[in-house]
Amino acid sequence: MSTTTQNDWPLLDFNEIKDTLATMHQWIQIVGKIRMKTMPWQNHSWHVPLYISTKGFTTQGIPYEGRIFQIDFDFKQHKLLIECSNAGGISMDLYPRTVADFYKELFEKLKELDIVVKIYARPNEIEPAIPFAENTVNKSYDEASALAIWKSMLKANEVFNQFRSDFIGKASPVHLFWGAFDLAVTRFSGSDAPLHPGGMPNMPLDVMQEAYSKEVSSAGFWPGSEAFPFPAFYAYAYPSDAEFGSQNVLPEEAFWSEDMGEFFLKYEDVQKSSNPEKMLLSFLESTYEAAAKTSNWNREQLEK
Repeated sequence: MSTTTQNDWPLLDFNEIKDTLATMHQWIQIVGKIRMKTMPWQNHSWHVPLYISTKGFTTQGIPYEGRIFQIDFDFKQHKLLIECSNAGGISMDLYPRTVADFYKELFEKLKELDIVVKIYARPNEIEPAIPFAENTVNKSYDEASALAIWKSMLKANEVFNQFRSDFIGKASPVHLFWGAFDLAVTRFSGSDAPLHPGGMPNMPLDVMQEAYSKEVSSAGFWPGSEAFPFPAFYAYAYPSDAEFGSQNVLPEEAFWSEDMGEFFLKYEDVQKSSNPEKMLLSFLESTYEAAAKTSNWNREQLEK
C-alpha cells in the first residue's frame, strides 16, 4: 500500500491494514504488559501505555533492579529492540509470524538480559482472549501497513501535544493505550466522577473505576476494528451530560454516534484536508468546549 501523500499524512485503508493491525495489537499488548508489571503504579493507569517515538512505539525507560531497560518497536527497520543500561542491545525481527512465536522469542531475549517478568499472558479488551503462547491465528505483518499505522500515530501525536499545551489543569501525557490500540490525551476537571459501570471485555472493573474516578474530557485516535471499519478520531466525556451529543462541534465532517456515546471524525477526512493539523485541532478544541460547557467545568481555573 502507498504510505506517501501530498501533505505527508499517510493513507489508511482499514481493509488493507486490518490483518497487520490485529497482529500488532497482540504484540503491543505483550510489550505493554511487561511495562505495566515492572513500572511503579501511577494514577489512571499512566504506568501502562506506550509512547510514539522516532522509529515506532516505545516503552521509554523502565526501572528494574537498579537498571533501566527499554523496548522499542522500530517500523523503519522492522525490528523489536531491547536495550538495558548494563548490557548491550538485543533485537528480534518483525515479519509475518504468529503471536505465540513473538511471545516466546521476546521472553527468551529478556532472559538473556537477566530480566524476569511474569505477565497476565492473554490479551485485555479483545475477544476472543486467546493466550499469547497459544495464538497461532494472528500472524500477518505487512511492512507498508505497519509503517502507515505508525506514521498516522506520529502525525496525530504532534497535534495532540499542541492541544494538551493549552490546558493548565491536570492532563494526561499523550500516550498509546495497548488495550484498545488508541492514542489518547485526557483533560481532567478536578471533580470526582460517579463510579464507572465498566463493560470493556476482559477488563477488571476496579481498573476501569480507578481510571474514570475523576471527571474527564478525552480524545484520541483509533485505527478501527471489524465492527467499526475505519480509522477515526474520537472525543467523549465522562460523565457525559445529556446535552453533550447535541452540541455543535467542528469541523462539519465530525458527527455524534448515539451507540458509542462519542463524537467522531474520520481519519480519511483529516488526511484529505488541505490543512489536516488545523482540522484535527478544531475537532479537539470544539469537543472539549462542548464537554466543559455541558458539564459546567470551571474553565477560568483550567485554561490559559
